[in-house]
Amino acid sequence: MFLRPLSSKSNWLYFFLVLLPVLIAGCDAGTEVPVPAGDKARVEAGDRRGALVDEVVFTQETDTAKIVEMIEGGTHQVFAQGITNSTVFRRIRDSLRADFEISYGSSAELTVNPAGPKFADGRINPFYVPRIREALNWLINRRYVAEELYGGLAAPRYLPINTAFPDYARLADVARVLELRYRYDPERARRVIGEEMEKLGATLENGRWMHEGAPVRVTILIRNEDERRRVGDYVAGLVEQLGFDVERLYRTAEEASRIWILGDPAAGRWHLYTGGWVSVTINRDQAEGLDFYYTPRGRPEPLWQAYRPLREFDEIANRLQRRDYSTWAERQEMMAAGMTLAMENSVRVWLVDQINIWPRARNIALAVDLAGGISGSFLWPFTIRYRDRVGGRVVFGTPSLLTEPWNPVDGSNWLFDTMIQRGLEDSALLPDPYTGLLWPQRIESAEVFVREGVPVIRTHNWLTVETKPEIKVPEDVWIDWDPAGQRFVTVGEKHPEGITARTRTLVRYEGGYLDRRWHDGTRVSLADVVLPWILMFERSKDKSPLHDVAHVPRFEVFQRHYRGWRIVSRDPLKIEIYSDQIYPDGEWIVGARAPGAAPWHTLAIGIRAEQAGELAFSSNKADRTAVSWMSYISGPSLPILARHLQTSMDEGFVPFAGVLGDFMREGEVEDRYRALSEWYTARSHLWVGDGPFYLHSVHPVERSVVIRRYEDFPDRSDKWLRFTNPEIPAVDVDGPLVVEEGDGMDLTLRIEFEGKPYAAGNIEMARYMLFDGRGRLAAEGDAVKAEDGLWKISLSAELIADLGFGANSLEVAVSSRSVAMPVFATHAFATVPLKAAF
Repeated sequence: MFLRPLSSKSNWLYFFLVLLPVLIAGCDAGTEVPVPAGDKARVEAGDRRGALVDEVVFTQETDTAKIVEMIEGGTHQVFAQGITNSTVFRRIRDSLRADFEISYGSSAELTVNPAGPKFADGRINPFYVPRIREALNWLINRRYVAEELYGGLAAPRYLPINTAFPDYARLADVARVLELRYRYDPERARRVIGEEMEKLGATLENGRWMHEGAPVRVTILIRNEDERRRVGDYVAGLVEQLGFDVERLYRTAEEASRIWILGDPAAGRWHLYTGGWVSVTINRDQAEGLDFYYTPRGRPEPLWQAYRPLREFDEIANRLQRRDYSTWAERQEMMAAGMTLAMENSVRVWLVDQINIWPRARNIALAVDLAGGISGSFLWPFTIRYRDRVGGRVVFGTPSLLTEPWNPVDGSNWLFDTMIQRGLEDSALLPDPYTGLLWPQRIESAEVFVREGVPVIRTHNWLTVETKPEIKVPEDVWIDWDPAGQRFVTVGEKHPEGITARTRTLVRYEGGYLDRRWHDGTRVSLADVVLPWILMFERSKDKSPLHDVAHVPRFEVFQRHYRGWRIVSRDPLKIEIYSDQIYPDGEWIVGARAPGAAPWHTLAIGIRAEQAGELAFSSNKADRTAVSWMSYISGPSLPILARHLQTSMDEGFVPFAGVLGDFMREGEVEDRYRALSEWYTARSHLWVGDGPFYLHSVHPVERSVVIRRYEDFPDRSDKWLRFTNPEIPAVDVDGPLVVEEGDGMDLTLRIEFEGKPYAAGNIEMARYMLFDGRGRLAAEGDAVKAEDGLWKISLSAELIADLGFGANSLEVAVSSRSVAMPVFATHAFATVPLKAAF
């Protein structure tokens, strides 16, 4: 049977071997579920441009218990909220009208406060001690958390890499050893914590830890909106059993953030927090995660500034974040060492990777990201459709809507606001929802040149990757910005001695890129490409009226690797970018470099409003200057922006005119402001995009947003429909259950999709790991391809003899080039003495 369940010692594979086949099946055995009608929308799209539906309405709905009722009643077709409640999931699964998608990019952990050794009020903080933080890993039964607290909709997680992303398969041997080292062992946790508490001067009296005559209290900050409430209560119970007094603080996301992320950790308001993280796309390279989660460089907030990693760990994390390695093997060695040190550090104790269920009507189809689900999908606007027809209205339910102000510079990055905005934008590249690699949307091709010794690969044929002994940056490349002179600074001016870069990226945009139109009817120009770059520099300069201290840390990270850019050709448009930053995949290098576009005339009125001190692009600057956080779609910002629109139209205002004027067409200024004025009169908002939908109307009181199909979108409606059925392989390992002394062992690995052999050419990796009864990694290697869907593994008699007698297991990790999520299988067997004849 494919994906057979494992013994209890293989908790790490629980999701892949037990839950995945149940979820893919979609219903209990014996439940009659009608087969959806054929996807007529694919056939009937014809020459239609833009979206396959006419209108999408977003409404706010926070009660997940209503989901099935709304879908079955036809009032809603999609819910943009991942469901982790097993009761709601069963109702969706068993419904005749509802269906669901699955994603794996969310995780839950315990965030630990390491401030100390004493808080500001003199209380000791046990979690200042790394060994006590490390011991939490042995204290917590992750399988219990996954199966009981999350109702099976989670997979145990130990390490700072997501179990559903490619790095987990690439580092499976290291991961498995660490998972066995930190498996559930409450007695070991109790012993280690006891030893360290005594070193802190605490004593265990009548089963309670005391310090300087007072009980040692641990405050656990618990999110109360989801399963993390139960996780927090579970952890609180474990900590109480160790002899600590426990205070439970139940808080919502907003309430909790003021304590754990914005508050001073030295104040001692909390010790442990039930944290959660989500990746909206598949992260093919998790190397920077160690730097982000465990060092002060991760974020500017006070908690991160309290992190004090060991020097060795800090150096490894920093090098991995900068991709400072010469070979892939060197990178893997650093990842292995970094993960080991992360477990010893444990300012985060990872608990589970969640399985999110995304409800939809059975007759709806759309591309869902395997990491980010529906709300994280970049392709949902290009693929959403009714299976039985073209056109129509789709109603989305979201748990939050219009949460923060929208502006194109530093507005809301709330997940559900961003999801809507993706439907209004047209990016240069779009991520594959199943692999995380990037595909061209508005570029024709790209060339990536990397310095010799920099390990970069490419998968897709739309780009080339080539190595060079040295990459010199030309003198006329723009590398900085002069706010006083209002001009770009060239490499020749700033670095007359010359500079080099690790990468050079040449992006060729598709023909007609600058002939496209914004939603207000105006033509795209090079000024739309250049102005966002100017703003990135201008906002970092302390002498500028647009300076924003909150922007500076992000800019400094960018500036560390940025080596300049220039426009090589206008027709066709070619842009060249130099940088020291690398990614293992060339596609990601292009995605990080290729400039996009934003309508300069909408940015202009926001620039004027901030320069006048009436509004601010960022929330941080709005708070500091006591003005409104700028919104282009609703609220008190609109009349202010409208006034600046009128003034700009009257004056023919062009921001940074000395530069932008060279990139505009004749009459463009008048055309832009006139069109935007007419747009505002018709729509009552100032949000202008270029995506497959345009923003039709915004209803803040009713918590509703309406977007409609943009009929002049340049692409056919079926362009992205190939991404609606991820080819997740099913894996089975077959071999003997008993192996006698002196024998070798042959096993068969079958890999299929929907009952058919998986093409061998689409298998990126099929690797086995052999463990003895003590959990020791005895051997590892690659399965050998026999034919499509069939692979062989052979273990020698010497290798079997080295296992000794008893129970053993062989675990297999399979990665596909079509789907980045690794799949695992296991085969348990026993080694026994040779039977004597008589």
